[in-house]
Parts: sequence; C-alpha cells; structure tokens
Amino acid sequence: MYDREGRFKMEDTMNAARIEYTEKAVMNMASRRCDVVRISRSEAVLAFITQCSLPAEFYLDIPDARINKIGCVLMKTNANNTVQVRFLRLLNQKEMDRIFVFSTHPAHRDRTLDLRSF
Repeated sequence: MYDREGRFKMEDTMNAARIEYTEKAVMNMASRRCDVVRISRSEAVLAFITQCSLPAEFYLDIPDARINKIGCVLMKTNANNTVQVRFLRLLNQKEMDRIFVFSTHPAHRDRTLDLRSF
C-alpha cells in the first residue's frame, strides 16, 4: 500500500520528538525520546541515542511544534540507530511550517510563523 503512494521531497531538520507505543499487548504504554532528522509530508527519519526495538505501529509527538499523536508505520530500521517511518495521514503545510520554525537545523534559521494564520 505505501509503495504505491506518491513521495514528497524530504527536508533536513532537527526537532526533538517522542514516540509512544504499547508494550505487552495493551498492558503498558511506553515512550522513547528521539530526534526528527529528515521529514516530508508523508514520512520521516527518526534518530535514537541507543539501539531499540520498535513495534510496527506507534504515535509520534513533536512537542515544540505542538503536534500530537501522528500515527506512524515503521518502514525501515537502519544500522546507525535511525528508522524510516510513514505517517498514516499527510501533514498539512501549516504543520510543516511549524516544524521548520522550531527546528534547530541551520537551514531553517530564518523561518518565521504568520500569527494571523492561527
């Protein structure tokens, strides 16, 4: 299903994020901190400090940009503690702008938000 969808251009970014998922069926809710290093409207690359095993589905939160509970599907796990995920819904341009404004990546240093659009 995800292989047939159109791809959007990935952009470098650096945002703190958190993933949430259930462990042991529905008994425990676990969360892990990560960094979003590349993002597009339909997918992202997440970097972790340590190697971890992730479930196939989880939620992604980007607290600085105030974006909560983006449903994600794990697509690929890399050897350098990064994973590639696909979103269950497309991010709109307003959410992408908010992510880039709060990014610490040098490419997004001069981005600003239009407060009238909120």
